[in-house]
Amino acid sequence: MLEQAIKQQLEQYLANIKHDIQLVVSLDESKASQDILALANEIAELSQFITVLRDDAASDRKPVMSVVNPDKGTQLRFAGLPMGHEFTSLVLALLHTGGHPIKLESETIEQIHQLDKKLDVEVFISLSCQNCPDVVQAFNMMSAINPDIRTTMIDGALFQDEVKKRDIMAVPSVFVNGELFGQGRMTLNEILGKLDDGAAKKAAASLNEKAPYDVLVVGGGPAGSAAALYAARKGIRTGVVAKRFGGQVMDTMAIENFISVKRTEGPKLATDLAEHLKEYDVDVVTEQQADKIMGATHNEDGLIHVSLESGATLKSKSIILSPGARWREMNVPGEQEYRNKGVAYCPHCDGPLFKGKRTAVIGGGNSGIEAAIDLAGIVEHVTVLEFADVLRADQVLINKANSLPNIHIITMAQTTEVIGDGKRVTSLKYKDRNTDEIKEIELSGIFVQIGLVPNTEWLKDSEVKLSERGEIIVNDRGETSLPGVFAAGDATTVPYKQIIIAMGDGAKASLSAFDYLIRQDV
Repeated sequence: MLEQAIKQQLEQYLANIKHDIQLVVSLDESKASQDILALANEIAELSQFITVLRDDAASDRKPVMSVVNPDKGTQLRFAGLPMGHEFTSLVLALLHTGGHPIKLESETIEQIHQLDKKLDVEVFISLSCQNCPDVVQAFNMMSAINPDIRTTMIDGALFQDEVKKRDIMAVPSVFVNGELFGQGRMTLNEILGKLDDGAAKKAAASLNEKAPYDVLVVGGGPAGSAAALYAARKGIRTGVVAKRFGGQVMDTMAIENFISVKRTEGPKLATDLAEHLKEYDVDVVTEQQADKIMGATHNEDGLIHVSLESGATLKSKSIILSPGARWREMNVPGEQEYRNKGVAYCPHCDGPLFKGKRTAVIGGGNSGIEAAIDLAGIVEHVTVLEFADVLRADQVLINKANSLPNIHIITMAQTTEVIGDGKRVTSLKYKDRNTDEIKEIELSGIFVQIGLVPNTEWLKDSEVKLSERGEIIVNDRGETSLPGVFAAGDATTVPYKQIIIAMGDGAKASLSAFDYLIRQDV
């Protein structure tokens, strides 16, 4: 089951286990059950603290492997083989159940301890989803801390009947005590904010007490990370506030144009950025959304104020805006109604849920053609709809797509409507721009890949000027129209939305902010 090199590495990790662990397997006659049993036995051979028990009555769902601490009564379940992206989730489950310290703030651990409600958590995932492990691991940590919380990772591809019964068409999908709790990427703090009624007020009160920054970066993507890093290296008080660290790059899989790095993945790059920032004294605040900015001339303290949706306000002598961008929507009838019910934006995450079905990709740029190629190996058929008369993707991608028999590309096609039966997508309508004829394609999934929209709605009524496209207008130094406020990344008017360009602009904006600070009167 496990390669020898993986076994050796895993054995080193398992040496950190301090308490007995039981791997309780509930099996049937399927091959998946045989694989789970083989995996459990291989793991047990690597640690004297781990034993395997078979109890087919322990779960109605099969196959399942439960990681149990018999003394604490904690239990973390894996329904399906936790390989691919989820292998890390299994390793962490073993370590945390076996007494290895969980890397969380003591206040967060205590908050989880204090949750006095029994929670049965089911996380439906696909093994190719890069967002799913974060959600699985967040709930698993909660389960390892609080025995009243039971978490089960469920491989949607293996339990198709449950996926169909619950109309799950996007992963991760989280159910708590049988009710839908949320879909998509969720951090531990977001989860606790929904489960702990008093968490938001406590967080806002704590943020209001923070001392003013010299540089406050709004946004935690590549541009924001670079800006914070360059500011911190100047020895000045630096902060980052973001909804989630990593930004749009967290939803990017293959990155092959980052100079000196032949290939990496978005989540790994985001982790590397976070680890780099930890080398410096940067105050990182996540799970907070900025909703207003007020220039220094409007405030008695002479500082720039950034208000947050939570009600808190952060203050700084200078600001670097790097709010990033998000996937552009089609804005056609039916899109919102069937979002996560057939309309999706991440082919890597949700593609496996459409195995053997007919799908469409909207957009003929690099992301759209890459999505079509990726889906072609999973689904029955992919139709690519491109608004223009030619594809905008690189020729090498176009050649690859044209070589695959189950990809059909239609240009001069304007998507007009998403059709469904009330529960899920059943077809898509588009206009042939050559003839104005409306045509309909029967399908189950629509993957939207038509570019980005800057996350700048909260700046529309501010003194920060925006372009017609909603981008922050900057000069060659990254300066905005508001003194002391700079900007970088995909939300600005800088052309070519690329990770490496965003990082460079983040560094430039930070150096400009420092130059601004040293020229101010003391």
